[in-house]
Amino acid sequence: MAANPRTFADVQRTILSAHKESTVEDKMSFYDSWSDLYEQDVIFLDYQAPLLAAECLAAVMPEDRDQALVLDVACGTGLVAVQLQRLGFCNFHGVDGSEGMLELAQSKSMYQTLQKCTLGSESLPASSGGFVCMTTRTNTSNQLYKKQLQAVIEEMEQKGLWERVKVQEVEHWEKATSVHETKQDSKYISGIIYIYRKSRSQD
Repeated sequence: MAANPRTFADVQRTILSAHKESTVEDKMSFYDSWSDLYEQDVIFLDYQAPLLAAECLAAVMPEDRDQALVLDVACGTGLVAVQLQRLGFCNFHGVDGSEGMLELAQSKSMYQTLQKCTLGSESLPASSGGFVCMTTRTNTSNQLYKKQLQAVIEEMEQKGLWERVKVQEVEHWEKATSVHETKQDSKYISGIIYIYRKSRSQD
């Protein structure tokens, strides 16, 4: 196998270019163009979100995982589903705003359904009686997206559609690509995991 020609500096430039994109459409275009290199690039970043999210959901559902319905929000290429499958989950429905990411997720043949859905501009599909799993970075450059995500979550809670199961903040989310993004002496940026469940009263 040929050596990976990518370097951390290449990944760093890619990530920093994403921070320049201002509109949702620009962001999705960026992820479309990044999709082919995404999985190998996140290895450079020591990206912990998929494993941590899977373990977080597994911790709140120790039994009957094979029966659980999981809506993987902003599923990307399916990295969270890979980890969840390893822990006994098998019923996945994914949504993402990037067609390129969805195509790669489809190639893994793990999802029962995959749907293009852009957070904040389109309604999330119903997840009857199932779990909703979401993760995002909490570093400075991602505050706008995090704010938008939390607004969607709060709206679903206020309407009585979602019930909070667990929200977990993580200090070592992935390696920072900018010195301005780190906290104290850490080389990592932080992130957050949201686990919700659709209210059974709405079923």
